[in-house]
Amino acid sequence: MKLEALLFAGVAAFFAVVTSVYVALHREPAGTSALLVSFLMSSLISFFLWMQYRRHGERPQDRKESEVQDGAGPLAFFSPRSYFPVFTAVGTALAGTGVVYGLWLFLIGVGLIAPGVAGFVFQHNDR
Repeated sequence: MKLEALLFAGVAAFFAVVTSVYVALHREPAGTSALLVSFLMSSLISFFLWMQYRRHGERPQDRKESEVQDGAGPLAFFSPRSYFPVFTAVGTALAGTGVVYGLWLFLIGVGLIAPGVAGFVFQHNDR
């Protein structure tokens, strides 16, 4: 993941340079905010990938001498059944539709997203 982190760091650096040039030359708030958000999102992805690399080290895909069998085995724990993805998906659809049709539908969507996300986070918490 080190290579991916450096790749997104390069993208973030590009957006930082473009944003600073755009602010100096145009002073237009919509383009400035779009470029700034692009910089922040690519920086966030780069930071996440770098932390994953530091936490887990090199993957078998990162080494040229690795075999296919090196990557075998369980990858992670996946919940066998859960209704929280359904709550989150329906809530997101309602919130997106609520942006168009009205605040009341948006708030219903947020009301479904909140327990869906909380359920994702605390679903397998043993405490």
